[in-house]
Amino acid sequence: MDRLSGLDASFLYLETPAQLMHVCGLFVLDPSTMPEPYSFRRVQDQIEQAVRDVPTFTRKLRRVPLGLDHPVWVPDRSFDIERHVHRLALPTPGGYEELTSLTAHLAGLPLDRSRPLWEMWVIEGYDDGKVVVFSKMHHATVDGVSGSNLISHLCSLSPTDAPLQLEEPQPHGREAGPMELLGRGVLTNLTKPVAVAKLVTPTTQLVSRTVGRARAGTAMAAPLTAPRTSFNGTITGHRSIGFIDIDLEDVREVKNATGTTVNDVVLALAGGALRSYLEDRGELPEESLLATVPVSVHSSTRRTSGANKVSALFTKLATDLDDPLERLAELSERNKHAKDHHNAISADSLQDWAEFAAPRTFGLAVRAYAGLGLADRLPVAHNLVISNVPGPPVPLYLCGARIEALYPLGPVFHGAGLNITVLSNAGQLHVGAIACRESVPDTDALVQRFPAELATLKAAVAARDLTLPLRRRRGRKPAPAPEA
Repeated sequence: MDRLSGLDASFLYLETPAQLMHVCGLFVLDPSTMPEPYSFRRVQDQIEQAVRDVPTFTRKLRRVPLGLDHPVWVPDRSFDIERHVHRLALPTPGGYEELTSLTAHLAGLPLDRSRPLWEMWVIEGYDDGKVVVFSKMHHATVDGVSGSNLISHLCSLSPTDAPLQLEEPQPHGREAGPMELLGRGVLTNLTKPVAVAKLVTPTTQLVSRTVGRARAGTAMAAPLTAPRTSFNGTITGHRSIGFIDIDLEDVREVKNATGTTVNDVVLALAGGALRSYLEDRGELPEESLLATVPVSVHSSTRRTSGANKVSALFTKLATDLDDPLERLAELSERNKHAKDHHNAISADSLQDWAEFAAPRTFGLAVRAYAGLGLADRLPVAHNLVISNVPGPPVPLYLCGARIEALYPLGPVFHGAGLNITVLSNAGQLHVGAIACRESVPDTDALVQRFPAELATLKAAVAARDLTLPLRRRRGRKPAPAPEA
């Protein structure tokens, strides 16, 4: 029996008509590399052949009677590729504006929970002959790493190669009847007090260590300390989308010259772009914006089941600093503390506590939070989500068409209506941003600032005295590391 983990199920419980919990991807394809002339039917058939042996694409949800436990996955015996891979064409002239308008509309449509939780839209007529594939997969089925692996399963290393295979076969779990599901649900609820008791002691110790780190100045940034911006409030189901490319080699040059990391540089670019965007709108807060950064724990978790193996850390983006090098230095130092703090936390802590998410209680709480407009009244937990997902270092092909760009788009939440995701692919960093349209109607105006921020940062690196260390904020002294 393939039961959803608590963390996977939480993304189902979090979902409302405005807060949609699917992950999107926008693939720009060059059909000129296809061995045979492009046709939608051929693409649809090849996708069907690739997904038939992957349960993630061919399973659907089954609720446990009375909602006593998290749902389970069962095979969709009536799986039909035509319900998942659709065809559209852009209106003339078929450019960037038409594509972002259409995909923003598609991103705002919920997935049908009576079928496997994914869709693809093959969009023709983009940019003088390009084809775009817009994909949607529910967060209950994938996280950043597992989603990237699944997409790779549909791709090949050359136009004529067969699609890449998953490392291990993924057979469907055994189907359980209603009475077995009911019995397991009752048993799970009876054992919850014991499971909670086992988590209390390590959680108390974690809180104590966190307090010590905070006093020493080496803790990650705390939630509920973010300033309020125009994208921190109750969201609607309308979406806006923007995307752009930046050169990965330029990012690496800055990284190497400053002794930082690619992730530090990406966050510094995001901080600079957000600062410029808010400043132009007359909305720049005096305090730094606070970002949630998802972190994969696939390599360190003890859990073998569940699609989502992810944790998160909080980091200040230094949007209160005008100097790009000082911003990068501040971010680098904060990120080191945040990573050390995060590494001291069990990789399974979030997943362990998520097991106690009650379907009805969780869903009612989310709807009450949105209905009462609490996101507009309570302190801001975080301003936005920023993800940096490693992608393939070599070109990939989908149905023989070269993937020129792949823009990832994550979900947005009440209280944090903006998500920026960056994915590396064959020497490029593809930046995708998605937002609540009422909060950020001009998402493109934000992402278009990334190349300018990178150019400014490169110029600042070239102009600085390389004999001097990268500057931190004046007056800030590194605190001694706390005892383990």
